[in-house]
Amino acid sequence: MLIRRPPDISASEITDQNLYRDRRRFLAAGLAAGVAFTGASLAAPAPAGPFANLRKSPLSTSESPNPLRDITTYNNFYEFGTDKADPAQNAHTLVTQPWTVRIDGEVKRAQSVDVETLMRWSPPEERIYRLRCVEAWSMVIPWVGLPLAAIIKRAEPTSRAKYVEFTTLNDPQQMPGERSSILEWPYLEGLRMDEAMHSLAILAVGLYGDILPNQNGAPIRLVVPWKYGFKSIKSIVRIRLVEQQPVNTWNRAAPNEYGFYANVNPAVDHPRWSQAKERRLGEFSKRPTLPFNGYAEQVASLYSGMDLRKFY
Repeated sequence: MLIRRPPDISASEITDQNLYRDRRRFLAAGLAAGVAFTGASLAAPAPAGPFANLRKSPLSTSESPNPLRDITTYNNFYEFGTDKADPAQNAHTLVTQPWTVRIDGEVKRAQSVDVETLMRWSPPEERIYRLRCVEAWSMVIPWVGLPLAAIIKRAEPTSRAKYVEFTTLNDPQQMPGERSSILEWPYLEGLRMDEAMHSLAILAVGLYGDILPNQNGAPIRLVVPWKYGFKSIKSIVRIRLVEQQPVNTWNRAAPNEYGFYANVNPAVDHPRWSQAKERRLGEFSKRPTLPFNGYAEQVASLYSGMDLRKFY
């Protein structure tokens, strides 16, 4: 795991959460209420605004989330540039309304739906997720999310559906990073069906109680917290159920370094660096990297009998 420490961020530079919501609330007028909130203070009442009546998921961690400014200014989103600051600077060109997601492949109910419809498909009982996430650093992010499983079930998979393939928008006019040849576009990712149906796999549509910022993958992105962050594809336009294991972008770009599964396994070094320790964004010292990013109790059974050094 590549560990990089961003410049120190003073408290005065961190955007107040209420001010952030006030700026963006008008943008969310068309969103349905009742989508999940993973708020910074889960003990406090759920906020009014685009995501009202939000409920805590029992899967949420008790760890304190990173400040909003950390989460929204230090990002991997190569469609807007390779530097961690590029997405926040460049992603304003992305138009997220209207937006539709095509759900097809090995399903009985192939269809194209907007994000608001997807949110209405999700049951309201458990929609608060505060999850640990690991990319080249680690964060705890208060996601607004809905279970991926709810969307898959609604499409009625056939018996041939073994994997789920995800595709990002491919539009170099809106995503200037796609004009480069650093990766093959569009960005593709995939999960095994049982991974996709796990209750920890979510489609995020917001964070800190407000709609998802462009640089974080608006308007809808995947979050799979027991895997490295490059598995969590952003700005999704297609969810396709398939019989064969799909190609994923980083495995295609560097197959000797990035496998299909991308599970957090501190016992296996990346070919160019150790993954035994991680640094939480904003902290100076490193901490031991936990197997499956600390979610082993929930997900290790998915890989029973597998050689996790071979299937990395």
